[in-house]
Amino acid sequence: MTRNVDQRVFVAGHRGMVGSAIVRRLQALGYRDILTAGRDRLDLLSQAAVQRFFGEAKIDSVVLAAAKVGGIWANNTLPAEFIYENLMIETNVIHTAHQHGVERLLFLGSSCIYPREAPQPIPEEALLTGKLEATNEPYAIAKIAGIKLCESYARQYGRDYRSVMPTNLYGPNDNFHPEHSHVIPALMRRFHEAARRDAPEVVIWGSGSPLREFLHVDDMAAASVHVMELDGETYAAATQGGIAHVNVGTGTDCSIRELAVLLARVTAFKGRLVFDSTKPDGTPRKLLDVSRLRRLGWEPSVALEDGLRDTYAWFLAHQDSVRH
Repeated sequence: MTRNVDQRVFVAGHRGMVGSAIVRRLQALGYRDILTAGRDRLDLLSQAAVQRFFGEAKIDSVVLAAAKVGGIWANNTLPAEFIYENLMIETNVIHTAHQHGVERLLFLGSSCIYPREAPQPIPEEALLTGKLEATNEPYAIAKIAGIKLCESYARQYGRDYRSVMPTNLYGPNDNFHPEHSHVIPALMRRFHEAARRDAPEVVIWGSGSPLREFLHVDDMAAASVHVMELDGETYAAATQGGIAHVNVGTGTDCSIRELAVLLARVTAFKGRLVFDSTKPDGTPRKLLDVSRLRRLGWEPSVALEDGLRDTYAWFLAHQDSVRH
């Protein structure tokens, strides 16, 4: 491990669910110089603004957690925004980090980079071996570009730019918008409101049969910092053969129906669960092969139901301020 708590670490996207968790993790490990910048100070879509920021900040390492994210509905209806904004953020931050001599950078991708019909569990080698899931293809292409940017600067310039690909994330500071959020916060909010109204049923998109893997964001933050702190030789050995990213997940999955049952229990919803099979299911199954990460010495610690209860407690405490 190469932990240097005195280095200046810039966490891009610190107000988001993942970025805020990474800041908490770095603080818990004793990092003393964590740099953050909100949109009012730094527009990551502006190359000039990013150049000025890096020129003034004297950054040692970067964690690129900033991204435009959303669920199936948002990806389907806003494809231009999803590909444009994510491409701009990645190119601006990664290229500018290189120009200003930043030797180490960690890029956070997404498991949607893999083909819709990828083998299960999905190994890192499955990247670019088949067609992507149509409902989030623009977002996935942008995330693949981020991986390839890191690979390219590492290969051409010797930069230590790394990528981690998380599975479906959830936890405190998530986006609970009823249409623009991912499945756990969207359903959690719907179940919460239905329970408070004593509604007879909750309608859930799709058949309930797709299988998904879920990782608590605190586990994701711990894994990200773990990968970032690996010495260069260890990381290079783990990602040899041209596969320069690492999957991050639990190695287990559950159906959307099983998830809904758990969320109903956590939120004390007593009504019926109705599955609307006229709505899209998305990818049938998406489970990551996390054997590489385990060989690198990291495993998750938060069980799904415990994580859902933790997230719901946070939601209840922040109902007036959650993004909705």
